[in-house]
Amino acid sequence: MSDEIRIGIIICDRYRACAGGKCLRALNNREGAFSIYEGKAVKLVGYTACGGCPGGNIEYAPEEMKKNGADVIHLATGLVVGYPPCPRVTHFRDFIRAKYGLDVVIGTHPIPQNYYETHTALGTWNSPRWTEIIQPTLADEETRLRYD
Repeated sequence: MSDEIRIGIIICDRYRACAGGKCLRALNNREGAFSIYEGKAVKLVGYTACGGCPGGNIEYAPEEMKKNGADVIHLATGLVVGYPPCPRVTHFRDFIRAKYGLDVVIGTHPIPQNYYETHTALGTWNSPRWTEIIQPTLADEETRLRYD
């Protein structure tokens, strides 16, 4: 059995043309939600979009990623920082855990500073639910600025 952690990333369909630069940089640097893998070998085994609201691809993409050896699915930071943030992100997490038995982490790269400032001004994340959701990707201001 390998000590390598295999992950899949599911992004918001609004960003379906995203090349994954911030997610991959954060994965390589073990920043944001990928900081949990510090000192560990990680392999990306899948990358796709949710399929658009209400997230139809959430039913099927994790199955393919699991067949490719995924241990963990990351729901990308774009689901949290896009406006409005995805209201279904915790439903996606819960469904993937229940249906496929995979660990799920909400977040990939650190929240960019410009999104942090906008959502702070709007009060988007002023609830215990959102405070918990953004924790893995919050980072400090210096790190957030590097992801602008």
